[in-house]
Amino acid sequence: MRIRATVAAVSGALALSAFVAPAAHAAGSTPDVTFSNMKINKGSSMVVGTTKASFSVTYTVTHAASLPASDFATGPVIYRGSSVTAPSDLFASDEPGTCTAASSTVLNCKATLAFTVGGDADLVNSEAGSWSVGGVAADADSNVKWVGGLGTTKVLRATKLTANATPEPVKKGKTITVTGTLTRANWDTHKYGAYGSQSVKLQFRKKSSTTYTTLKTIKASSTGALKTTTTASVDGYFRYSFAGTSTSPAVSATGDYVDVQ
Repeated sequence: MRIRATVAAVSGALALSAFVAPAAHAAGSTPDVTFSNMKINKGSSMVVGTTKASFSVTYTVTHAASLPASDFATGPVIYRGSSVTAPSDLFASDEPGTCTAASSTVLNCKATLAFTVGGDADLVNSEAGSWSVGGVAADADSNVKWVGGLGTTKVLRATKLTANATPEPVKKGKTITVTGTLTRANWDTHKYGAYGSQSVKLQFRKKSSTTYTTLKTIKASSTGALKTTTTASVDGYFRYSFAGTSTSPAVSATGDYVDVQ
């Protein structure tokens, strides 16, 4: 959920979806809690295609002994900007974290960050890349505490890659042509589109092996098309492999088997 400056204050039910934006809440006595061990998607990047995607978050909350766990709610946030209280962009979990007590003052919590593509307040292409990680806590009196600087994470535009090697079968020593296409999710159009002018490796794995070896590196055309040739030697699998960028993840095509006769 993206939080905007116009959203209403925290409800008595402590639903995170009703949290105010950092700049919008009045000053008051904030919940006496700290966050640690915030881990989003088990430490991996969050890769989003053209539909809704949800990612697990785990974290630890330490609270004052005088503040019962039942009197406040918490959740994870990701943000961009100078600080979590003055963000240029911010997403929070739609629901409060579910917590279990590890001691009288420590909670182990789980939550979910969800993104959709195609709505008014959902992901757009300019939001792909690195984000800062934080947390938010609120009590029944609508007092809110925002905590930033809990690490970084990435939200990336999903990539797809194909490979097709022909002819099949082929005589040893003859030419094999390998074609393919590199595309990635476009969060503005809500479809997959060409990811052109990117470097992609042509790789080969012998039938008896589990390891791919790079044969050459080529560049995709402006339309994301890939095409190159190589010489048939032994039975095996050809594929293209893309190393990824700061806004899209690495991806490898499924290997295409060629029988060399």
